Amino acid sequence: MSAIERKSRDGAATRARIEKEALRLFAEKGVEGATIRDLAQAVGVADAALYRYFGSKEEIASDLFRSRYGALAREIAAIGARDLPFAQTARALVDLLCALFDDEPDAFAFILLNQHAHLRFVREQDNAVEALRDIMARAALRQEIAVDEPDLAAAAALGAVLQPAVFKLYGRLPGPLRDRAADLARAACGAVGARV
Repeated sequence: MSAIERKSRDGAATRARIEKEALRLFAEKGVEGATIRDLAQAVGVADAALYRYFGSKEEIASDLFRSRYGALAREIAAIGARDLPFAQTARALVDLLCALFDDEPDAFAFILLNQHAHLRFVREQDNAVEALRDIMARAALRQEIAVDEPDLAAAAALGAVLQPAVFKLYGRLPGPLRDRAADLARAACGAVGARV
């Protein structure tokens, strides 16, 4: 391996460590509460070294949000593209959110707790709520759900899943969220009047 390839690989590894630690700190302290010094110490580099990868803490937060939220949007859209009956689609969506929460709690908490600050910078095709809204619009057209307004249906179904996730974040619900996936899917279906 050449020196250039090694430097590139090392740079990518450092950037990945920065992103991982930033997610953890942002989920734990919030973007405002976490400092560049906190992040540099967590990564094991000097404060100034972070600026080789990102221009500011806000840039780190914005990049992380766009990439993580965009990936979630694509996964939701892929579930919608399967063209399954709504109850099966709802279960697949709940399974996705529960897996994200259980397997990547920092990413889940970061997305959930920082969406209001960053959503205005997200392209429509990378918007998870827009992908869910599209699923609800198709379900309403097929008369699989009773709520005709796609935005209201998306909000109601999301609330049935996200509020228990918030309870989990604050320690009010023990165990993995995926253990409750069937109940959450039923609640999401009930919130939009879906036949199960």
